[in-house]
Amino acid sequence: MRWMTDNYRNFIRVVFMNLASTPRSSEIKYSTTEVPAFRDEYILVVDDDWMNREVIEAYLQTAGYRVLTANSGVKALEIAAQEVPSLVILDVNMPGMNGYELCSRLKSDPLTRLTPVMVVTALEADPDKLKAIEAGADAFLTKPFNSLIMMTQVKSLLRIRRLHDEVESRNALLRKVLNRYVNEDITEVILSDPDRHLQLGGESRMITVFFADIRGFTSFAEAQPAKQVVSVLNRIFSELTPIVFKYRGTLDKYVGDEIMGFFGAPVASEYDAINAVRMAVEMQQVFAELQRSLTAPSIKNLGLGIGIHTGEAAVGNVGSQRLMSYTVIGDTVNTASRLQQQAQGGHIVITESTYQQVRDYVEVQALSSLHLAGKSEPVHAYRLLRLK
Repeated sequence: MRWMTDNYRNFIRVVFMNLASTPRSSEIKYSTTEVPAFRDEYILVVDDDWMNREVIEAYLQTAGYRVLTANSGVKALEIAAQEVPSLVILDVNMPGMNGYELCSRLKSDPLTRLTPVMVVTALEADPDKLKAIEAGADAFLTKPFNSLIMMTQVKSLLRIRRLHDEVESRNALLRKVLNRYVNEDITEVILSDPDRHLQLGGESRMITVFFADIRGFTSFAEAQPAKQVVSVLNRIFSELTPIVFKYRGTLDKYVGDEIMGFFGAPVASEYDAINAVRMAVEMQQVFAELQRSLTAPSIKNLGLGIGIHTGEAAVGNVGSQRLMSYTVIGDTVNTASRLQQQAQGGHIVITESTYQQVRDYVEVQALSSLHLAGKSEPVHAYRLLRLK
């Protein structure tokens, strides 16, 4: 009896395969070359009726698509968990988990939320269609269906899925690039409103700028082979840069043996100034550990001088449509740069404006008023001794 059933199924399958590949006078034959199936794509067909599954599978395979089938919602979820489908075609009336519930489960799963779902059912009433839409269905096809309409919808839904995949791929690349400059949390804020954060132009912000310069590196570079100089510099930057992100800072640029960054943009916080100071303290600790671990000659003669200043600056994307840089411009930046030049190796120097925001958290030593290049008035500054 099982032999007869299997042979009957094969017979039905061959019949429908032939029907699917034979043009009819009332239909335009769909072409497999119009929207070619991508290598990793597959369509999941879910129906408790084996004949319905065979019919839809035959049409899809004739058009060149890879097809997997499931006879229940539970089985469909198991298959989708192992390999995310490019499209799901499902029936509504199934025992156990019906099509509405299956659709809702697929759309609530992060892995399959972007997978298009086509509901194929004998139900024609508007409430049934509305229920399918509310469950997240992307298309609705009524039995008995026209094969041309079904295949056209399949191609359309797969095209939408590919566009989603392309957007996701570009976002992943953008996220990877942004993570080189800012904390991952800040990356998500930027991507949530890219029109605001990724266009040319700027705005005035209260920010805290820092410059960290390797003291004695010029002499070190003159005495060492270029390959070793680059290797040491990359090692130092590789250790110091993550500390910027750890405290939610933005990396602006590397300038020779100097790191420049800022706090307060693109995302501001009431803790920007103290975060900058804590970052600087940890940088000094890590740099000291590096000096003990690196074996390059004269590495012990290096030091890290850091200057921090808080004030208003223009923040935004500067450049052209082809090449732009998210940066800060203004007197605040210049002051921080000049201040860093006054910091000896191992020292952190902060201005009065920064000190006023962090005074409850630090111990400092007041310095004589500094006459910085480009500043008409002396600058009150402090050497940071330790965190409280």
